[in-house]
Amino acid sequence: MRKWLLFILYCTTINAQIIEPIKWETSVKKENDSIYTIYFQAKISGEWHLYSQFSDPSGAVPTEFIFNKNPSYKLIRNVQESKPIISYDNYFEMELSYFESNALFSQKVQRLSSSLEPINIELNYQACDDKLCIFRTENFKINLDGLKQSSFELVDDESKIRSDALRLELKEKAFLSGPKLEEGIYSYYNIFLLGFLGGFLALLTPCVFPMIPLTVSYFLKQSSSNSRGLINASVYAIFIVLIYLILSLPFHFIDSLNPEFLNTIATNIFLNLIFFVVFIIFAFSFFGFYELTLPTSWSMRTDNSSSLNTFIGIFFMALTLAIVSFSCTGPILGSLLAGSLTSEGGAFQLSIGMLGFGLALGLPFGLLAIFPNSLEKFPKSGSWMNSVKVILGFLELALALKFLSNADLVAGWGILKREIFLGLWVILTFMLTLNLLGFIKFPNQKKESISKFRYFFSSLSFALTIYLLVGLFSRENTLKFLSGFPPPVFYSFQADESDCPLGLECYKDFEIGREKAFDFNKPILLDFTGWACVNCRKMEENVWSEPRVYSLLKDNFIIISLYVDDRKKLDVSDQFDYQYPNGSIRKINTVGKKWATFQAINFKTASQPFYILMNPNGTLLNSPIQYVDSKTFYKWLEIGLQNHSKIIPKVKYLNFNN
Repeated sequence: MRKWLLFILYCTTINAQIIEPIKWETSVKKENDSIYTIYFQAKISGEWHLYSQFSDPSGAVPTEFIFNKNPSYKLIRNVQESKPIISYDNYFEMELSYFESNALFSQKVQRLSSSLEPINIELNYQACDDKLCIFRTENFKINLDGLKQSSFELVDDESKIRSDALRLELKEKAFLSGPKLEEGIYSYYNIFLLGFLGGFLALLTPCVFPMIPLTVSYFLKQSSSNSRGLINASVYAIFIVLIYLILSLPFHFIDSLNPEFLNTIATNIFLNLIFFVVFIIFAFSFFGFYELTLPTSWSMRTDNSSSLNTFIGIFFMALTLAIVSFSCTGPILGSLLAGSLTSEGGAFQLSIGMLGFGLALGLPFGLLAIFPNSLEKFPKSGSWMNSVKVILGFLELALALKFLSNADLVAGWGILKREIFLGLWVILTFMLTLNLLGFIKFPNQKKESISKFRYFFSSLSFALTIYLLVGLFSRENTLKFLSGFPPPVFYSFQADESDCPLGLECYKDFEIGREKAFDFNKPILLDFTGWACVNCRKMEENVWSEPRVYSLLKDNFIIISLYVDDRKKLDVSDQFDYQYPNGSIRKINTVGKKWATFQAINFKTASQPFYILMNPNGTLLNSPIQYVDSKTFYKWLEIGLQNHSKIIPKVKYLNFNN
C-alpha cells in the first residue's frame, strides 16, 4: 500500500502541460505468406523509465499489450521484448525491470483468412523519471496489407487533411518555451484561502466544534507528561491535515492519465446536472431535514484502532474524527472538490484547497495544546452552530444553481439566463435574511431570541440581497465582486445580439478571425476559453473591462475566442479523426473538441483561460499568459503591440487559404 501511495504522490506534480515522454512507432515485417511480425518501438526521453512487461506488479505498473480478438488471425507466442535493465528502484524500494532510451517489442501473428481485417491493439504503460510518473493508454490499428511495411495508417485522407489544417506554422517559438505569465502563486493563494475558509466554517458546525476542547483535554490528561500530551495533540493536528490532503491524491492520478480529463468532466453537461442535484441534497441536510453520514462500521473500526501508544493509533483517532464529522464536512468538501474540478488548476488546485481545509480543522487542536489555559476561554457550544449550518445550506443552494448554470451555458439551452440566475440568488439571500431574523425556521432550529450574532449576519445577508438586486436591473457589469459565478453579461435577455465579452467584436472560428486580421493588418489575441470557465469570466469582467485595457482590445486587436467546452456538433462533413504522433486517435465531432485539440497540438497546454498574441502569419508576439491582474495584462498587450509594429514592414501578408 505504501508503494502505491508513493506512486500517486509522484503524480501530484503533473500540471496542465501535456507530458509525452514516450514516443511510439510501429512497423510490420512479412516473414512468409502467412506469418507477420508487428514491431512496437518506444523512444524514451531523458531520464524517463519505461517498465517491462515482466516487472514486479507490486511496484511500477508493467507494460501491457491487449490484442482484440479477430477470427482472421491468431497470435504466435506472447509479446517479446528487448533486454531490460534489472535494478533496484529507490522510488518503489524494490528491484524492477525497465528500459532507458529505447525499447523494442514484437508480436508474431499468423494470418488465417485472405480478407484480414485491421488488428486493433490496446497498449497500457507506466513511465517515471526522478520527479513524477505517468500512466498512458494508446490504441493502434495495424493493417498487415498496407502498402507501407512501416508505420500505421489509422485515419482516412480527409481526416489527414483536416488534421493538418489544425497545425500552425508558428514563428518565434522561443516565446512558448520562455516563462509564462500564469495564475501562479496568486491563484494558489486564493484557492488555499478558500479551502481554509471552508475548513473554518466546518470547524463551527456541531459535528466538529464540541470535539475540540474534549479531544485536547483528553490528550493532556491521558499522556504521561505535559510534553508528551503536547506532542500527541500536535501529531493529531498534523494527521488531520494529511488525511484531507491525501483525499486529493487520486485526482492527480486521473489527471496524469489524460491532462484534458478533469476539464472535460468539469464541463460535462450530465456531470454538472449531477452536481446540481447533489448540492441540493447537501443543502437540505444542513437545513436539518435529514443527516448524511458514512457507515457507522467505518468509524467503529477506526476507533478500535486508535490508541495513544503509537503514532499509528493517533492517526486512526484523526481518521475517526474525519469520518464522524462527515455530515458537516462532507458538503463543504463536495463544494471544494467540484469547485476545483471546474477551476483551471485541476488536481493541483484541489490539493492546495484540501491543504487549507485540513489546516483550518487541525490548527485549533495544536494551538490549544500549546496554550492549554485557553481552554477555559474557549467558546461554548450552542444553538448558534445550527445557524451556521443553515447559512451553509443556503450557500450550497447558491452553488447548486452555479452548476445548473454551467450545464445551461455549455448546452446552450437558454433556461438560466443572467436575470433568472440573479433573481434566484436574490430569493435565496432574502430567505436567509428572514431565517436569521426568526421569520423562517428549519427542523434543526428552535424558537429563541435573536442574538447580536444573528442580527449582524442578517444585515450582511440583506446587504447582499440589495447588491444582487442592483446587478439584476443593471445592464452594466456591477457585480465584479461575484464575477465568474453568475452567467456572463452577454448571456442575458437584455444583451445585444453579440455573444462576445463586454460587447467587443470577436470571432469564434480561427480561420475567419485570421482573415480579418489580414484585412485590417492587426495582431490577433487568441483567447482559449470555456463557457463554464470561472477564471475566464473573471478576466473578462474584471480585467478586460478596465477602460485602458478595453480600449486597447477594441482598437488594436482582432479577438478570436475559441470555446474548448462547446458541445455544439460539427456538421457530419466537418467531423474527422485526429491521429496523435504516438498513434492514438481522437474523434473530433464537436466544436469544443476541435479547438481543444487545436490548443493542445500547437501550444502544448490544456488549461483556460490561455491567451496568445500573434500576427496572422503565425509570428508569436509575446509569451502566453493566463489569469493575471489588469496591470500585468495591459503591459503584456503593449509589449505585443510593440513587437507587432517592429515586424510589420518585414511581413508579407498572404492569404493562407489560397
